[in-house]
Amino acid sequence: MRILTVVFKRLMDVFFSLFGLIVFCLPLIIVIFLIWRHDFRSPFYISARVGKNEKPFKIVKLRTMEINADKKGGDSTAVNDSRITPIGHFIRRYKLDEITQLWNVLKGDMSLVGPRPNVKSETDIYTNTEKELLSIKPGITDFASIVFSDEGEILSGKANPDIAYNQLIRPGKSALGLFYIKNTKIHIDIIILVITVLSIVSRSSALRINASVLKNLKAPRDLISTAERKKKLFPKPPPGSNKIVTSRK
Repeated sequence: MRILTVVFKRLMDVFFSLFGLIVFCLPLIIVIFLIWRHDFRSPFYISARVGKNEKPFKIVKLRTMEINADKKGGDSTAVNDSRITPIGHFIRRYKLDEITQLWNVLKGDMSLVGPRPNVKSETDIYTNTEKELLSIKPGITDFASIVFSDEGEILSGKANPDIAYNQLIRPGKSALGLFYIKNTKIHIDIIILVITVLSIVSRSSALRINASVLKNLKAPRDLISTAERKKKLFPKPPPGSNKIVTSRK
C-alpha cells in the first residue's frame, strides 16, 4: 500500500505540475516581464533548499525582493520588509511565486503536497524529532502552509523576524508537518490542494475546513487549536525540545 501511495503521488505530481505550467504560462510571462521591467534584472530567484534525505536542491521562485536581498537581511520575511519590491507585494499576496515551483515538482525535487522546504541554516538547528521532516520530499503546500499563509503579517514589526519565526511559527509548522507525514494518503493530498486554492479566496473558510480535516484524522487537541488560529500565537519550543529558541546557533 505504501508503494502504491508513492507511485500515485508521483503520477499526480507530474500530471498537475505539467498541467499547471501550461495553464499559467501566459500569466507567468506577464508577471515575469513586470518583474524584469522594475529593475531590468533576472525575474527569477534561485535559492538553495534542503530536500528529502537532506539532499540540497535549487528552488525556482519569482523574485519578489531586490537583488541580493538575502545579503541585506535574514531568511524570514515580514510583510513590511523594505526589501520587497512593489510588484513583489502583489506576487506574494496572491502566492504567484509558488507557481514556478511546479518546475521543481516536475523535476522530482518537490511534491505538490509536503512540508515546505527550508534553508540549511534552519534545518541545521532542527531537533532530532524535526529531522523526520526531511524523510519525504518537501512540497508546495501542506496543512501548515494553509495555517501560516499569513507568515508575513505574523512577523511584521518584529525586531528579529528570524527568531520570531522560530518562536511563533516553527513549532506549529513543524508539528503539522510531522502529523502530515504520519497521515500521508492520496485523498488527503487532494483535500489539501483544494483547501489551498480556497484559501486564496477565503482564508477563514480554509482554516475552518483545514481544522475539520485534522479533527477527522484525530489530530491532538493542541494541533487542532493551532490550525484554527483563533488564539494569539505565543513563543513555544519546537517539537522534540523543551526550550524556546533564542538563537539560531
